[in-house]
Amino acid sequence: MLNNFKKSELAILALAIILIFISEYYYIVLEDFNRAIFIGLWPPTMLILLMYINSKKQK
Repeated sequence: MLNNFKKSELAILALAIILIFISEYYYIVLEDFNRAIFIGLWPPTMLILLMYINSKKQK
């Protein structure tokens, strides 16, 4: 299954997962809600950008 992904795509997916955990850390442990929300918005943006780039390559 992972053979279908490029290394750059896997790196972006891993970074998105890491950022989700960092956001949760800021929210739960440090109680810095604004920073947690700010960081939490990065993963969806990165994944949408990845989907957009892949859709352009397929055309």
